[in-house]
Amino acid sequence: MERNVGGLDRIVRSVLGLWLLAVTVAALVAGRRGTAVATGIAAAGLLFNAMTRFCGGNYLLGIDTTEASCSRE
Repeated sequence: MERNVGGLDRIVRSVLGLWLLAVTVAALVAGRRGTAVATGIAAAGLLFNAMTRFCGGNYLLGIDTTEASCSRE
């Protein structure tokens, strides 16, 4: 997997992933299992993208936000 997530994109994905993880815990405490599952999946996806620096959606759309992509132009 070639990296295609970097810089500000990675930071935003990390922050949103952590926020969704907090929403997941709050939904579990409130007994809203459907909401917890949906937000948990979204949080896992965003945090996975931030940690691996790869996003399948970016790959399919040809988007590359790494610093190396800026120097290639």
